[in-house]
Amino acid sequence: MTLVVTFTGRVPLTTPGAGSWLQVWSYTIQPTLPTDLLPGQRVALALPADADVRDPALFPGVPALNGTFLETDDGISRRYVGRVVSGTGTQTVSFVAPQAQQNRELLLVTQSQAGRPWSVKPFATSASGPSDNVGTLPAPAPAPGPGPGRPVGDFAGTVPYASELFGVYQPLPGWLGYASTARAAAALGAPLPKEALGGDGPGRLTLGEGPLAPLAPLAVWGNRPPTDGILSPVGLVNLFREYFFEFDTFLGTPVGHLWLSPGGTVEVVETSTRRTLVERTAEQSETSTHKTEEELTDQTDLADAVKESNANETSLGVTSNASANYVGIVHADVSASYSTKNTTNKSSEVSHKHSRTQSSKASSEITRNFKTTFKTVTETTDTSSRRYVVQNTTDKLINYELRRKMRKVGVQLQHIGTQLSWQVFVGDPGRALGLGELVHVVPAPDLTSLRQPVKPAPLAQAHVTYSDNYPIQQTADSKNAPHQDADWVKEDGWDRLWRGEEDEYIVAHFEYSAPPPGPGWKLSTAPGNEIRKVSATTSNGQVAKFLATYEVLDPTSGRFRVNCTNVHFGGGPYVAFTLALVWEPPPPEQDPALQQYLAELAVYEREVAKVQRAAYAQAVHDRLDLISKVRQRDSEDLRKEERHSVFSDLIGQLDLFPGQDAKRHLSAELIRGMFDVDQMLYFVEPDYWRPAPTTGTSGAEHTPPAGADEAAAVWPGADSVGRYPVPPHDWESTSGDPVGGATVTSRFSHTGSVNPPRATTATPQDQLEYRVDYLITENTPPAPTGSSLGWLIQADGDERRNEFLNASWVKAVLPVRPGHELDALGWLSSAHVEGDAALDKDYTWQSGDPADWQGRSIGWVLQALAAELQARNTDITRTLAAERVFETGFDPLDGGFRPADPYQIFDQWTEVLPTDQVVAVEVTYDPKTGRQL
Repeated sequence: MTLVVTFTGRVPLTTPGAGSWLQVWSYTIQPTLPTDLLPGQRVALALPADADVRDPALFPGVPALNGTFLETDDGISRRYVGRVVSGTGTQTVSFVAPQAQQNRELLLVTQSQAGRPWSVKPFATSASGPSDNVGTLPAPAPAPGPGPGRPVGDFAGTVPYASELFGVYQPLPGWLGYASTARAAAALGAPLPKEALGGDGPGRLTLGEGPLAPLAPLAVWGNRPPTDGILSPVGLVNLFREYFFEFDTFLGTPVGHLWLSPGGTVEVVETSTRRTLVERTAEQSETSTHKTEEELTDQTDLADAVKESNANETSLGVTSNASANYVGIVHADVSASYSTKNTTNKSSEVSHKHSRTQSSKASSEITRNFKTTFKTVTETTDTSSRRYVVQNTTDKLINYELRRKMRKVGVQLQHIGTQLSWQVFVGDPGRALGLGELVHVVPAPDLTSLRQPVKPAPLAQAHVTYSDNYPIQQTADSKNAPHQDADWVKEDGWDRLWRGEEDEYIVAHFEYSAPPPGPGWKLSTAPGNEIRKVSATTSNGQVAKFLATYEVLDPTSGRFRVNCTNVHFGGGPYVAFTLALVWEPPPPEQDPALQQYLAELAVYEREVAKVQRAAYAQAVHDRLDLISKVRQRDSEDLRKEERHSVFSDLIGQLDLFPGQDAKRHLSAELIRGMFDVDQMLYFVEPDYWRPAPTTGTSGAEHTPPAGADEAAAVWPGADSVGRYPVPPHDWESTSGDPVGGATVTSRFSHTGSVNPPRATTATPQDQLEYRVDYLITENTPPAPTGSSLGWLIQADGDERRNEFLNASWVKAVLPVRPGHELDALGWLSSAHVEGDAALDKDYTWQSGDPADWQGRSIGWVLQALAAELQARNTDITRTLAAERVFETGFDPLDGGFRPADPYQIFDQWTEVLPTDQVVAVEVTYDPKTGRQL
């Protein structure tokens, strides 16, 4: 009988989550006779022990592996992969292994049932080939040995899995552009008209005479190294690409140890934790390593970590081009040489230092970012962690080392091009950017526990009646008793009444006092409110004749006089009268009820203010917590806005066309035609920040501390305010703003005071040290950068946005479009843009520069440089050279680093990264020496 074993091929494993390098290998075993393979019999291929075959139980969703088993025989260094024979005819054996393939010696074995010895069966590798116990067939290559992976040379041709673009910017000194030079001239006390840098102004090319003569020291190289680079309007951006290659995986150092006694069982709970921002916030009051944790990246891949680092690195220039997608431009020193070779070499050194340090830091952070805890438990607990039950079914003590799986990642740097660039300074760049306002409605405080006094009704005129008697009383000069039934009238010329008889007279007037309604009331004497009679009756109740006038003698006491002119007593001794009186109320300040109300109201308002103050303080507390938790906007969107703001300001600075405001689109299109505005970058450096807090009127007058420079010091005062002080809340707002009082723009500032140094007694108010502080709560995370400097903080912005908002100016760099270098240089040197000041000065030749640059002027060398870059950047072979890695893959670099030539890979290193996977490896120890065997 003859069995034929054939290798039918391998196909990629498509199971989700499986490695893309794994494949399904398949072999067929074809019997010649039905009795060659019996149903129920086990048949297997005996592979070399170093074949990297994976356990089929790990891939339950692969139909080809159904019924496949994998067994190891340490005695003969073989691994058996096979299946139980089902039916008659050809049998297929499949297994999972990496794609690496070699021709290797295989055995064919059968077994009547599990546990019985294997029997070797002769087989042929083709229908017409010879039969033998050993056959050579394609099989999985040996698994890589232990250690930190294979040499990097073994991975030649590996395609990068990620890449990151960045660049190095270097100003080219010597040329004095108008925008920057005018500022410098103003600082030197020599204001500079724009015409001086263009046209035919004297000394404009050499600075030897005329209005530009005071600027000559600024253009002397070596006199002020930073100055000549700042005043120049041009520079070079060298672009580099960082490639990331997946090399190898291996097991790292042990992170734990397990031992099992014979017959013992242990349950291992693996809890893999990656620290996140939420966890850090929750633990910040409990852990002493909070600062260290704050520095950890939340990325687990080196490429992502580098991208995150570039996005957060505040010393890099910013660009947000969607197509080029490079976000970091390192600002290098001023380049004394204009040569592209020299600038590329210098830029490569800066790139090596920046990238190597950056990726090493990211690798270190990722290493600390993983934490795996193993617990040995004797009972089941409720946890979402992974559990492994390890049993020792042998009669020997077994030791396991728990080792973390590590990744080996290769990194290479390549120079991919050089661009001529225009540098210009833009003042107050963040002024036009709007800020996000958090809407937070503060509910009115609960005042139900306070009793509000009821305001008394305002006092009005009191209309009352007064009743009294008018008696019949003879005068002193009357000789007879008065008759009670006579009609008495007033005698002309006399203050008395008579009835026509000269010897009989009665009193004509009497005084009365009406009681006032209360203190301060007065009888009214106003027209229409005079005293008037209501009724008059005789003593026996009959209507009496009673005519009189009424005179108010004292309004306060209510005293008045009744001047009678005609009366008839009707036979009685008096006439009873009723008068209508009008009382005027006292003024409000004399109203006791109102005064009591006002006193109670003052107490009530003080209590209300106390409740409102506490409620608003709590609202400020809540607002601080809320605004500190506002999610940051996408950094790319923020950079786009900043780029638009800078470009808009730049257009506003240029007077390219008459009627600039109406023709800004022409200026924009002209600039876009020569410069790649989408790749515009800008630098916001500490030199350009304005850290001084906003001060009030007393800030400048405040006495600085002893020894301070009084002329230069501007210290906050008692009425100083920050950029966003706590606003007073208007609980009854009548503003037309629909959200007035219900929005929060930034983190609050607050002016506080402390005693000066060495104070021993109470410090007078005018000698306290005032500072514009920032408010925090026990729940707010650490304040963002700039809080202590009085910055305006955007609630949903990042650190870069806050720098941009508070910058006095930024340096914008616009790369020239490839192929437009000469046009751009000519346009920049025109009189209405930057002018051509100092372009006729001699160029200082540097070692490595082209020989024909010696003895030339700065302008001539710039023209030669622009022509060289224009030819190079329009050469398609240069473009293809920059993309070669994506075609040919990884090419090992001898030595690891070399000064970069244009378009060459010049730097290489490897990083080792941990994963969240831990592998248990059985180990043995020498009982005498204790050393691992």
